[in-house]
Amino acid sequence: MALRTATRRLERQQLSKLRTSPSSCSSLLHSHATSFGFKEVREEEKSQMVSDVFSSVASNYDLMNDLMSGGLHRLWKDRLVSKLNPFPGMKHLDVAGGTGDVAFRILDSINSTKRRVLEDAQDDDLHEETQIYVCDINPNMLNVGKKRAIGRGLRESKSLVWVEGDAEALNFDDNSMDGYTIAFGIRNVTHVEKVLAEAYRVLRRGGRFLCLELSHVDIPGFKELYDYYSFSVIPAMGELVAGDRQSYQYLVESIRRFPPQEKFASMIADAGFQKVEYENLVGGVVAIHSGLKF
Repeated sequence: MALRTATRRLERQQLSKLRTSPSSCSSLLHSHATSFGFKEVREEEKSQMVSDVFSSVASNYDLMNDLMSGGLHRLWKDRLVSKLNPFPGMKHLDVAGGTGDVAFRILDSINSTKRRVLEDAQDDDLHEETQIYVCDINPNMLNVGKKRAIGRGLRESKSLVWVEGDAEALNFDDNSMDGYTIAFGIRNVTHVEKVLAEAYRVLRRGGRFLCLELSHVDIPGFKELYDYYSFSVIPAMGELVAGDRQSYQYLVESIRRFPPQEKFASMIADAGFQKVEYENLVGGVVAIHSGLKF
């Protein structure tokens, strides 16, 4: 009962942030508004605010993911890559993947599927053609990924290509990719529909779209516990470990503003994808959405 009361009090406090003052509303009259956590901001301001968040957390990003999820994010990303079913010679785009976590897993998966016994020259040629593009709008996140690649002995790898780019306006040709992944990134964009449209555009027919994202928990009892952990523990952890409470406050708020699983699945289908489905992990703490381009 005490936990439920505390959770409700936290929810009331957070929802009160959604109410803007008359002066704030007036300032948004001539500009499209969007959400930045529980705040309403101008669309043209959001991308810079999100960039500031990730510039701030870049150096501690992977450590905080381990702490916040108890290491489970590693298993979630493994599950994402298993659904992709990577293959040698594929052209893959990993968006918002600056630190390389997903890209490294895809490359490891491709390497593990190759048969080293009596491997012929044709297989070697195919391996050289494998390209995994790691696209992120934030150069600080990309720098973390490049350093990690060097640490993994991948400095000279031709299979990894690091690209600074916007998920809403990708600098890739139509029908050029076999696969597209985005992990813990799509809720931070200004226009989710544009991201989905771009994903559909760059994928080849038969290409798979996969999105791993923090989502919505509806299990009674577990929901109250999860909300308490989100609003009370995670921001405090961010302050203690990364010296940045506000960025992790934004994190938990942005999850609540992101569409629920069924709604997001409908958005993916509206973008043109078929066989759209999703899998909840840990009761909906995260969800993996997928779709195919036919």
